[in-house]
Amino acid sequence: MSAFAITRLILTDFRNYDYLKVETDERPVVLTGLNGSGKTNLLEAISFLAPGRGLRRARLGDAANKAGEGQWAVVADVQSPQGTTTVGTGLTVSPLENGYKETMDRRSVKIDGQMMNSSAALAKQIRVNWLTPQMDRLFQEGASGRRRFLDRLTFGFDPAHGKRTTVFEKVMRERNRLLKQGKYDNHWMTSLEHTLSESGVAIAAARQEAVDRLNAAMTRDGTGHISSAFPKAGLNVSGTVEDLLQDMPALAAEDTFREKLETNRHIDEKAGSTTLGPHRSDLAVRHKDKDLPADLCSTGEQKALLISIILADARLQAGQQGQAPVLLLDEITAHLDQTRRQALFDEIEQMKAQAWMTGTDYALFAELGERAQYLTVDNGTVQARHTG
Repeated sequence: MSAFAITRLILTDFRNYDYLKVETDERPVVLTGLNGSGKTNLLEAISFLAPGRGLRRARLGDAANKAGEGQWAVVADVQSPQGTTTVGTGLTVSPLENGYKETMDRRSVKIDGQMMNSSAALAKQIRVNWLTPQMDRLFQEGASGRRRFLDRLTFGFDPAHGKRTTVFEKVMRERNRLLKQGKYDNHWMTSLEHTLSESGVAIAAARQEAVDRLNAAMTRDGTGHISSAFPKAGLNVSGTVEDLLQDMPALAAEDTFREKLETNRHIDEKAGSTTLGPHRSDLAVRHKDKDLPADLCSTGEQKALLISIILADARLQAGQQGQAPVLLLDEITAHLDQTRRQALFDEIEQMKAQAWMTGTDYALFAELGERAQYLTVDNGTVQARHTG
């Protein structure tokens, strides 16, 4: 086995599920049902088993249904080469002395029944990546979505990347607050900018390493190469810190970035934000076979490029770390013809990845045959579909 797999999933008061228990094996899982039946909600629940805000980037309280009074929970048995681990996450509501309740700002995490300090602990137990219909516009919309996409890919190779981005954002908010006030201690500001420079350069370096690996995977020949049914993608990340790393060693880049932050204090004070840093970087993608930027490609080609990147990432994790991530592929067959559907299913099977795929039409997954397990989703209930 060379993949993470969920073999039992329990949802409590999550979205439109009051209570749900699903048992699966290591094969791909196909979820079919009408729009609005809860297919994407189920994928979102799984996405919360990884650090971060889930595939919808929703506020934690929004995931609870009315029956849960603000509380929800997701528990799963996760199988890997190291054995089976029970992981759980959720949002609890704490009673106050006056009888009112308040929702905790961060979710709770348990691993084999033991409470963890943060969701970062989940990274050692399961890896998850996803594609959703909302990401079909990734190349037309702002850079923030592309940065999140790149960070999720980077996190698969370097679990510490999530902590770095959290530290950077927290310190940046503090710097912005002090600049907005207009009065601050120079020594303290210098200390903040020192942390920003260290974490910022580390973030940019980790992103660049992930891009280099993915680009190499796109050009590699031989067994295991991505199917020719999908276009080869060329990735490039650009920004102030990335430019520094192109010209100098990391330590020198840290010093230069810190000097730029200090020089820019007056500009940032007027702007109300930190105007330089990895939080302003962007990911560019090209269709290598056509030598065309992704944003100029057709909708179908853009989706094919995203699938190409996701599969390359999963293949790299399976080969280099021995564990392909769990893939959450929402409405994945949209814009794919039969040739590309078959190529996608074959690639997933070759990696032995557990992919949770959704769609409204079961027939679009028929090529999988007995290689997958099929579930029908109907307004908060999930039942095995008989395919015979």
